[in-house]
Amino acid sequence: MIMRILLIEDEREIANLILAGLRAERFAVDWARTGEQGLAWAKLTVYDLGVFDVRLPLMSGIDVCRTVREKGMQFPIVMLSVMNDAITKVEALNVGADDYLAKPFFMAELTARVRALLRRERKAASPILAVADMTLDVALHTVARAGKAIRLNRKEFALLEYFMRNPGVTLTRAMILEHVWDMNADPFNNTVDVHIRFLRQKIDEWHWKKLITTVHGYGYKIEA
Repeated sequence: MIMRILLIEDEREIANLILAGLRAERFAVDWARTGEQGLAWAKLTVYDLGVFDVRLPLMSGIDVCRTVREKGMQFPIVMLSVMNDAITKVEALNVGADDYLAKPFFMAELTARVRALLRRERKAASPILAVADMTLDVALHTVARAGKAIRLNRKEFALLEYFMRNPGVTLTRAMILEHVWDMNADPFNNTVDVHIRFLRQKIDEWHWKKLITTVHGYGYKIEA
């Protein structure tokens, strides 16, 4: 599954460096230039990780991090700052940041820290996902409904995992493309609809209760 990252950075050159580096590693990245814009996106989109600059105009990265945690959003956050003093580091960590990296930095180090945090999150999360009578084992790459095994290909498994990690949430076609496919996927073709049709045939066709539903005009969701 494609990991989605929220970058909040007001310096264009640094932002372009980070965007190029993270996208080269096949992460999907949204770039917000202000803390206010980044916070608004965080409230609307499911992110796997955030990279926030400390010094931003008006609303600082520390303020964004504090608000994100107060709103109950638990995705890991890396703070970036030209200030390498202990006081700023402690403040950032105390409001909920998971890591702190001083500028200037090597892109390889930021990428390594991002991957380490994402690995930690995946280990901490339960390897068994469940919705109604269906279970998905992330570690063993198996799916079963009502105790009966279901064989899925790699893309179908990633699609179902994304749904089951967001039960009851309406996922738009654009969100699904960005998380399950890569950032070069064509948003105007019917790739998502075709794969969801195949997935429905495998998990819903022989069951009275349909788990994947269409939210007309918006997208799809899975719910018990």
